[in-house]
Amino acid sequence: MKVYNWQLNREMDYKYQEIHPQKQVTWVFDTNKCIACQTCTMACKNAWTSGKGQEYMFWNNVESKPWGFYPLGWDVKLLEKLGPQPWNGDKYAGKTIFEGAQYGEEILGYAPDEKDYSHPNLGEDEVNQQVKEKEYITIPHQPWMFYLQRICNHCSYPACLGACPRKAIYKRKEDGIVLIDQKRCRGYQECVRACPYKKSMFRTNTGKSEKCISCFPAVEQGKQTQCVQNCIGKIRLFGFKNNWNEPKGDNPIDYLVHIKKIALPLYPQFGTQPNVYYIPPIHVPEAFNRQLFGPGAKNAVEQYKKAYEDPDLTGLLMLFGSTDQIISSFKVEGDINNGYCAGYDDKGNELIKVPMKEPIIIREEYDEQRNVRRFNVT
Repeated sequence: MKVYNWQLNREMDYKYQEIHPQKQVTWVFDTNKCIACQTCTMACKNAWTSGKGQEYMFWNNVESKPWGFYPLGWDVKLLEKLGPQPWNGDKYAGKTIFEGAQYGEEILGYAPDEKDYSHPNLGEDEVNQQVKEKEYITIPHQPWMFYLQRICNHCSYPACLGACPRKAIYKRKEDGIVLIDQKRCRGYQECVRACPYKKSMFRTNTGKSEKCISCFPAVEQGKQTQCVQNCIGKIRLFGFKNNWNEPKGDNPIDYLVHIKKIALPLYPQFGTQPNVYYIPPIHVPEAFNRQLFGPGAKNAVEQYKKAYEDPDLTGLLMLFGSTDQIISSFKVEGDINNGYCAGYDDKGNELIKVPMKEPIIIREEYDEQRNVRRFNVT
């Protein structure tokens, strides 16, 4: 049947009818601030996948693009199978994985080999081309790379859900979280084959598939997910998004995704309407960003570079990583140099208030009170 995919700006084929949850869990990742410390990866690992049979499972991972993949070649293999992916302006003119499926299949996909999961750090910190002798970094960058943070996208049109013959996968109506019913799952691994992001994984010792659960026990208590709470670089924000045609200007996610359009989905051309959004890297060639994040990538980069001209955007970016509570609305007070940005819960209670500009304190080289020098001057 036909459903509307706002990320593609057109209707597309999907197995089930279009039904929106009451609210949709959503993440925004700022790729420009990530240092690939993998703290998010280990926080998720310790919380959810430290058991037997889960050794290879990384529900959260950070890849170095363009050469990093987990599992191996997860995106380039599917991009090749999908064929040309043209855009007419902001309207996708190619086929989605639901429309490009081969005869006898419902969804275009592939099942990774066991060895594809053997090298989670493949390509880490590798730039796109060899650094030439006596070459140094200029702007724009010649050799480049960036860190891509990946989790399950809790898609609006999940391929895993559409592929499951047991109907073991469901999307919660109260928050849009996609889960696998372990009692119904029989381990056919159709979800593994269908998920274009390869975030549904098979556990051999139980014979069932597992995936990111959006830390729903914490989310139900008003807390952000583990990968967000533990991010050292403060690149992540978690919350709830409204429908594309009903955005709220004071909702942090709506502002970044629907109003400012600075946060974009990863491979929207797959057609799953993912709910993890990325602020694209500003030092990467436009063509590469466009392939990953769609035709809005250039505008998003330009908006990010001019963030200091927009108090609302500046303040909101400062809220990333400022609290473990879910921020439902935000408000900016004052200007960029002397103002503050406050975050509120769904009842209007203030959760956090951060300065728009980080204070800079220059300490004297010599501490008279302690009779000690603060810097090594020898």
